[in-house]
Amino acid sequence: MKNNKKPTRGKGLLENFLAKKRSKRANFLIPKELRKGRILDIGCGSYPYFLITTSFEEKFGIDPSIKNLNDERIILKRTKVDNRKLPFKDEFFDAVTMLAVIEHIEFNKLPQILGEINRVLKIGGILILTTPAPWADTLLHFMGKVGLISAEEINEHKHNHQRLGIEKILEEAGFKRQKIRSGFFELFANMWFVAEK
Repeated sequence: MKNNKKPTRGKGLLENFLAKKRSKRANFLIPKELRKGRILDIGCGSYPYFLITTSFEEKFGIDPSIKNLNDERIILKRTKVDNRKLPFKDEFFDAVTMLAVIEHIEFNKLPQILGEINRVLKIGGILILTTPAPWADTLLHFMGKVGLISAEEINEHKHNHQRLGIEKILEEAGFKRQKIRSGFFELFANMWFVAEK
């Protein structure tokens, strides 16, 4: 990625590297058969790196910090996901991603937002989430202070979720427990979740 194509706000020497790692993990978790459909990346960032590098028939992204992007393959909406209805029809997407996003959302708003994601997902579609592991919070703040990652992004974190807590919120949003999988990546510093509708 070039310097003028930053995936996050603020500055950090490792931001592009970490965006690539999240994108690689999300792409690994998406089954090939879903790629003929539509994907929505919520919180796609000012430069939607994941959407540019993933392979889908139709790609959509929403984020309040989106800058102009001249790429006819991606439909972008400059909006904030915040206790409101997503501007899409029921069962519209085959996959929805939220990569390093839920930690930026107030805890009490998560069930509503995840419920909206459930609504716009097709039957058999998947939601993929990534978020820092709770133990990594102190390390992330240190990395922000020394300029390795964006202090602006880290200081905006609202909370640190436990793995079981996220799975519980996904269940409250209508995803069935037996269709939720999770794990770790980046030396256990980040967690991933896949919830199938």
